[in-house]
Amino acid sequence: MSGKRSIFEEVSDSEKQQAVQPGMIDRGRGGARKAIRAWLMILFALVVVMIAVGGLTRLTDSGLSITEWRPLTGAVPPMTETDWQAEFDKYKQIDQWRIQNQWMELADFKSIYWWEWGHRQLGRVIGLVWALGFFGFLIARKIPTGWTGKLMIPGALGGIQGAVGWWMVASGVTQGEGMIAVASYRLAIHLGLAFVILGFLAWYMFELGRDERDLMQARRAKEAKLFSLSTGLMHFAFLQILIGALVAGIDAGRSYTDWPLIGGQIFPPDAAILEPMWRNFFESPGLVQFIHRCAGYLLLIFAIVVWRRGNSSAHPQTRFAFNMMFAALSLQVVVGIMTVIYAAPWQIAIFHQFMAVIVWTLILRARFLTAYPIATSIRGA
Repeated sequence: MSGKRSIFEEVSDSEKQQAVQPGMIDRGRGGARKAIRAWLMILFALVVVMIAVGGLTRLTDSGLSITEWRPLTGAVPPMTETDWQAEFDKYKQIDQWRIQNQWMELADFKSIYWWEWGHRQLGRVIGLVWALGFFGFLIARKIPTGWTGKLMIPGALGGIQGAVGWWMVASGVTQGEGMIAVASYRLAIHLGLAFVILGFLAWYMFELGRDERDLMQARRAKEAKLFSLSTGLMHFAFLQILIGALVAGIDAGRSYTDWPLIGGQIFPPDAAILEPMWRNFFESPGLVQFIHRCAGYLLLIFAIVVWRRGNSSAHPQTRFAFNMMFAALSLQVVVGIMTVIYAAPWQIAIFHQFMAVIVWTLILRARFLTAYPIATSIRGA
């Protein structure tokens, strides 16, 4: 035990180094932040590819080609002609083949089967990448303090997404009910959950891109009003994504191809043709497309308000983030109009869906910077 020391006594260099160690906050929390961020970036890219493949699976009417849910054995595709014929015979039992695809031969069936098999296989790959990364970092004790629960969320949501995917497909695997596609509202839930997963991955990537000390200091400069506005924009954009999924689920984008009018008038002529009335909001092509259009106009107006408010931020990188968000959203509106005018060809339709991912990510990025602004010195500005 050291004795008492005079307040005028000099402190040795070794004691100084022991007393003052920069980065103690981050060191105390431990973890491999950069490696975990790289892993999350891989997962993010895989989910984006998954969304694109899912969109192409829908556009090629391939989603009902596999009529069973086999999470483990389904990873192995048919290996012999007998296996292929057995799968084709199962497909022939559902309404889609009976009503729409009786013209198909085995070779035609194989083309749609591979799309759906690839979609499901990619889901398995995403689950495997998550599990290997999560348990690898966990066993190595490289997960920062407080992050274990966070990193479990994408994996849990991914498991739920698999079940939701089969729940969606099951709505179209029917016999004698006249269903030739999946239920549009189930498709909306499936796509919406994919964007929720993307949102968590993106937010975590933003957090791990800066050290804990920086985030703690930045939190004190949070722009609360702008954060609230960007949160509202995030929710509105998510709602529009769900409505877009409803449009895709019933091919409503091809029902009317004139713009700015719809069917030659302001309100579609056959908006309320189904009974009971509530079904029209999910299944009437005219009404669903009209709602999607109107929501897009309102979203753009609200985005202008948020963008202008974002440009009053004192932080240059925050202003840039809102500029990027608004530019992407404006392009998305143009692509949406083109999708309508050209009757939703798969190339434009997929680009429209991909732009939704970009807009969603940029909104989250702008929102993150309102919560954790990046300080810029006067000289740097």
